[in-house]
Amino acid sequence: MYIAAATDRVSIAQSWPRTAAEEIRRLGEVPAANVGDALQRMTVLDGGIRLVAGHGALVGNALTVDVRSGDNLAIHRALDEALPGDVLVVNGHGDLTRALIGDLIGEIMVNTGVAGAVVDGAVRDVRALSEMGLVVYARAITPAGPFKDGPGSIGAPVAVGGVVVAAGDVLVGDSDGVVVVPRHRVQEVVGAVDGIGEKEEALRQRILAARPGHAAVAR
Repeated sequence: MYIAAATDRVSIAQSWPRTAAEEIRRLGEVPAANVGDALQRMTVLDGGIRLVAGHGALVGNALTVDVRSGDNLAIHRALDEALPGDVLVVNGHGDLTRALIGDLIGEIMVNTGVAGAVVDGAVRDVRALSEMGLVVYARAITPAGPFKDGPGSIGAPVAVGGVVVAAGDVLVGDSDGVVVVPRHRVQEVVGAVDGIGEKEEALRQRILAARPGHAAVAR
């Protein structure tokens, strides 16, 4: 049972688990591609969800939000539930006509310690969001603002970029895109990413060794 309260036609889950920052830090230190490989490449968001603001890695617990297309009331309400290190994960239903996040929401995100956002929809004020140090992924950018009428929900599973995300799952992103690590698989993935990196490095060295002239350069 996800729905525990309703405010302004926004339903809010009673609670959800979060993984401690120290338990997921390693996932932000390796390529998102390696994290995806550790999950058999099954929970990688589609390529339409792209980095539009900020740089560097994004890692944090999912704060899930479902909105009506073009309406961001539930996002405002979700920030009342946010904890430092959360990542807003918004099912905007792929709507590209209205920006769901802009600089004002960005200011609130900074104040609450939210690390970034992943939006299956549009955003705006991307330069300002970058200057705030936020990392934001979205399907589109538009200057058109949103409505604020609701309805919406917070803390329930959402579909974003072709993947179902539950509140408390871990989001890992870099310039390639975003991977969802289901919460019950976090320890498994943390334990696997180093081995994946080592295998890739060994293969890279074999490729370099086979390159014409490489041996001469090495001498």
